[in-house]
This record gives sequence, C-alpha cells and structure tokens, in this order.
Amino acid sequence: MQMEKQNQTLIVYLDGELDHCSAQSIRRLLDGCIKDGEIKNMVLDMQELTFMDSSGIGVILGRYKQIKDKGGRMMVRNMNRQVERVFRLSGMNQIIETM
Repeated sequence: MQMEKQNQTLIVYLDGELDHCSAQSIRRLLDGCIKDGEIKNMVLDMQELTFMDSSGIGVILGRYKQIKDKGGRMMVRNMNRQVERVFRLSGMNQIIETM
C-alpha cells in the first residue's frame, strides 16, 4: 500500500489482497492518517488490488464513517471485476462514490 497527500485528500493505492490477514495493519495505517487534522477526503485506488473479502469491506466502511464524521468524502476508483462485485454485493456502491 502506498499513500500520497494532495491538499486535504489522502490517495491510497491498495495492492495485493485486502483480507483478514492484511485488514488490521491497513486499518491502523489509515486511522493514523485520518487522525491527522489535514486529511478530510480519501480516495482508494484499487487498480492493483487483486482480492477483497468482508474484512476489506469492514476496513473501508470504518474509514468511510471516520471521513464522513469529519465532513469529508470518500471515493473509490479503478476496481477490477472481482473487487467491484464484492463492493456491489455488499451495498457499498450505494454509499461510497466511484470515480
């Protein structure tokens, strides 16, 4: 995972798998960045993400709530078919914007 800040937006480049094994470490890293007063919005770039399960959905949903509580927006982009299917089946596409 790589991250970059652009003004008040954190762009997160996810890669590999977002599953039970990786969820906790990713959650901790993102929480630390969100607590930074400068971050208001988040973009999750999933171009290199090959797999996501319910643990990944939990990570995304929790960070979405934190960003929303700060008055910001969360967006996702570049999902492959498998990741998009999990995203859609979970209903996340109804609350998080896709680019």
